[in-house]
Amino acid sequence: MSEEIDIEELAPWLVFFVTLIGGGLRVLLLDNKGMWLDETFSVWLANHSVVDMLQWIAKIDQHPPLYYLLLHYWIVLKGDTPYCVRLLSVLLGAGTIPMIYLIGKRMSGVVMGLAAAVLLALSPFNIRFAQETRMYTLLTFNAAVAIYALVRLLTDSRSVRPIGSQFREYLHAWRTSGPVEEDTGRDFSYKDETLNQTGLRAWIFRHRWLPIQTIETDLAWVTFIVFSAATMLSHNTAVLFPLAANIFVLGLMLFQAHTCVRIKQSGSLPAFEAPSFWNWVKAQIGIFLLWSPWIFAFINQAGSVYQEFGLPKPDWDTVIQALGSFLNESTLDQPGQMQRIWILYALVLCLGLLHYRKKISQFLFLAALFAIPFLGELIVSIRRPVFYDQALILTTIPLFLILAAGIAQLKFRLLIIIAVGILGIINLFSAADYYRFMQKEDWSTTAGYVAKFAQKDDLVLFNTAWGQIPFDYYFQTYENLYFIQVKKQGIPVDMFDSGIPESKMTDSDIPGLISLVNKHNRVWLVYSYNWYTDPMGLIPQTLVSEMELTRKRDFYGGQVQLYETP
Repeated sequence: MSEEIDIEELAPWLVFFVTLIGGGLRVLLLDNKGMWLDETFSVWLANHSVVDMLQWIAKIDQHPPLYYLLLHYWIVLKGDTPYCVRLLSVLLGAGTIPMIYLIGKRMSGVVMGLAAAVLLALSPFNIRFAQETRMYTLLTFNAAVAIYALVRLLTDSRSVRPIGSQFREYLHAWRTSGPVEEDTGRDFSYKDETLNQTGLRAWIFRHRWLPIQTIETDLAWVTFIVFSAATMLSHNTAVLFPLAANIFVLGLMLFQAHTCVRIKQSGSLPAFEAPSFWNWVKAQIGIFLLWSPWIFAFINQAGSVYQEFGLPKPDWDTVIQALGSFLNESTLDQPGQMQRIWILYALVLCLGLLHYRKKISQFLFLAALFAIPFLGELIVSIRRPVFYDQALILTTIPLFLILAAGIAQLKFRLLIIIAVGILGIINLFSAADYYRFMQKEDWSTTAGYVAKFAQKDDLVLFNTAWGQIPFDYYFQTYENLYFIQVKKQGIPVDMFDSGIPESKMTDSDIPGLISLVNKHNRVWLVYSYNWYTDPMGLIPQTLVSEMELTRKRDFYGGQVQLYETP
């Protein structure tokens, strides 16, 4: 039996094994790190009713609602402990592994698919965000499914037929054809039994069910439409995903329109074949209609981000760090080691380019899916910084596919195993560094410290209104267990009263703060993100002028202070 046949036969089991490994790495020590602000915000939103949740998202968040909706129903089923809420991301992250295999297999064969699956399964960057209660693995999963559906359409000559024609033919055959007759010549036959069936079983046996392959092109169109819209409803920056798909597909259409005569004469076809223009237009209309209920909220959210968003302006180092994060995060602080990693990946990338020398359309497809979202965020950041690597996590799909093509270019099985092994070991060491050294905000310690020393009618202040959400996530347990009675307030304004999550402290807010603290003998200050909300340190300066600082405790992500009246 040939080598290729062996791999084909083993591929499903290998993908299953790789998915188990990737899932295991994502669930490993899942609740070992504390829930940081953004994670607890996800849980806080998801614990609301759907109507209230959507109102809060449109009012104070910068993300679309799909992840929060899924998390809402997930919490109903599993609860809102750190392990349970993060498990949703784990499952989505693990589910992306077989999807990238299917993309690679459809494009260039089993070897490329398996290599891509291994790279994704062992990716420290993807492992990290699969352990967060945020929408990034949902974004990656939806994008992967949409990409797979699009690849099927670009490699299926039937994609030029009108959308829905296969469904109509299938329905017509189902209505007009009787059931397949059983072979009555055998010793045992079900023919008489099926004729006497009633109810659901009779309905099933009454018609001929054609093979699923007869409608797979229409199913691919539906999948592409649904999951492209789902990608956009997972993260607002994902509007760049359909832009990338449109730029490539429309460009491919123009190219084929100009070269159709030459292609027909030579008898050769490009690696990808564009669908019909009107099918593509219909698909884009379908995507827009599914996304459109969120369009007005999207415009409002984009406007709030444009006015003010707490991200630094990206520079060349930011870009390099983002690319380094996609490949191997733990080496970013080790320039010599990172340089060797860059050289290794550059070699694999060059092999990937060599792999696509006769399939340039496939390379341009992956390049568009990677570069357009990346450059799009950089271009927008010229006016208002929105560039951050986790929002670009979907670009790791085309990146790993290009690298997998480089591995597949090695041809010989031993060389492929060595290449995958080297990259896999590097990623495993990086993942180990993530488990051991990466820290998240320690709100559990903060809540426990306040609970230990809190007294009735204490005032707890939060210089960033967001801070009350992660604090309450851990503090509510103590409140219920020990009947702690304290008042909590965000300053200079309270988010729950004003709907403003982050307001900067100014001199004009000092009289209101003084009036507030003079009503209490003891005041706690949970001080975090002060570089953004209180850069001049006005809040502790005001408190110390009115009261005496008696306790202070640092925690990872901030500090908690207790002020008492002398």
